[in-house]
Amino acid sequence: MKNRLFLLLTALLFAATNLTAQVQKSDPWFGESCTSIMVGKKASADGSVFTSHTCDGNYRTWLRMEPAKEHADTAVHEVYKGTLHTETPWDMRNVKLAGTIPQVKHTFAYLNTAYPSLNEKQLAIGETTFVGPDTLVNKNGMFLIEELQRLALQRCDNARDAIRLIGGLIKEYGYGDWGECITIADKNEVWQMEILGEGPSRIGGVWAAQRIPDDHVGISANISRIGVIDRNNPEFFMASDNIESVAKEFGLWDGEGEFKFWKAYAKQEKPFKIREFFVLNSLAPSLNLSMDMDELPFSVKPEQKITVEKLMELYRATYEGTEFDMTQNVKYIKKKFDDNRKEIGQDTLISPVANPWLTTDMRNTLNFIAEGTIDFQRTVSVSWCSYSFIVQLRDWMPDAVGGISWFSFDNPGESPRIPIFAGTTKLPEGYEFCGQKRYREDAALWHYRRANKLATVSWGKTKDIVLKSVKDFEQKAFDELPLIEKKAALMLKDGKTEDVSTYLNLYSSNFSGSTIQKWKELEHQFWGMFGRGF
Repeated sequence: MKNRLFLLLTALLFAATNLTAQVQKSDPWFGESCTSIMVGKKASADGSVFTSHTCDGNYRTWLRMEPAKEHADTAVHEVYKGTLHTETPWDMRNVKLAGTIPQVKHTFAYLNTAYPSLNEKQLAIGETTFVGPDTLVNKNGMFLIEELQRLALQRCDNARDAIRLIGGLIKEYGYGDWGECITIADKNEVWQMEILGEGPSRIGGVWAAQRIPDDHVGISANISRIGVIDRNNPEFFMASDNIESVAKEFGLWDGEGEFKFWKAYAKQEKPFKIREFFVLNSLAPSLNLSMDMDELPFSVKPEQKITVEKLMELYRATYEGTEFDMTQNVKYIKKKFDDNRKEIGQDTLISPVANPWLTTDMRNTLNFIAEGTIDFQRTVSVSWCSYSFIVQLRDWMPDAVGGISWFSFDNPGESPRIPIFAGTTKLPEGYEFCGQKRYREDAALWHYRRANKLATVSWGKTKDIVLKSVKDFEQKAFDELPLIEKKAALMLKDGKTEDVSTYLNLYSSNFSGSTIQKWKELEHQFWGMFGRGF
């Protein structure tokens, strides 16, 4: 009876708080999935380079570190389609072999997330989809974006080589995906690369890449943002040789005047919306950027150097305290009483049940009761996030500890981040199971999702509790990592490579275990608060 009551309460709760959006590429708001913020090394507080990614939607949440491998001269690499929605690394349901290409002699170890993200050489890739014109999609192209990311991480140790490799593969074997942006970083620089098909009848694709200046911050949030391409400046621009001709052929550019990549291929009136504006304006307020502008800068020089902590804060952003705050009109009246319980007045306050992740049904209900209560805004942090990461790359450290993925499951506005190093060889328990297809306690995702969803029942009462826990673990990592990294570097100097991997594996596992235990405690605390009503 107790278990049935738990499941019933959970089902009702999750229905009310939007368990996870079943996002597919056919959904009308598919292009609103994922956010990547990039930071050049001179824009960061310590000389790190950053790229990042929120995997927003119903994508697989299993991940593992794939080992480096040696291959025979006759070996081939198998290219697959359908890997974004598998339940485990060995789940091949609905996965199809798209083709094969020649293998290289040696492939690097890499972090195999739904969109592969970091390799042992401190090369990292974020991703966001901008869709683009459907007339350019060629489903017969061999490569989807996640497979291009995989090959780049297996074969390259720097961003420029990765861009050139991806461009060559697209040209030879064809691009079969929608418009995609990948944000490619190494320990020296970070680039934004935007890719589309070349039309349904031909193998190939169109692409452009622009480097974020070293002292700037950039963002990709589901809209093509690359503008004028200066082919005479290869230090900052690269592109396929067909971007103008394909745009003319498909009526996306009339051939007159200045050619802007985003204007031809974005299928948008502007190269930005709320997320791009919020992030760039927050970091460079003196530019006086406005949502009314026709175009925002491709990148901005931040007025304060960017830290990991600042990026984590940006990824929790729900625009609280700004004109875009979706909770500002969800209010209630609280009566005031004197010591004798005589009413002496009342206050109008933000309701504790207001939260920035209300479901569409709840927003529509509130707007029916009082028109204009909630004006939906696409926040950086969303409840339908599968996982997210902030990758930090540092050229003054050995690769094994210089590259670190600050990884998080579920809503980045509520979940803690676990440090995973480039030299890691084994991930914590539960990371090889996806939690999207069903409830399963062996999937790491659910250790966080249960407490997170309960917290949104009355976010006004739980917010400080959740955020304190998140920040406590951030500080724990900031305090411990200098010692961990110093010890690992000394071990590497002594040639103890395998010992370093074991050491880093154990640290990430222990850190992950601590967060899981805390989120279990939060879950129990919130059931105590809300399980009997409130």
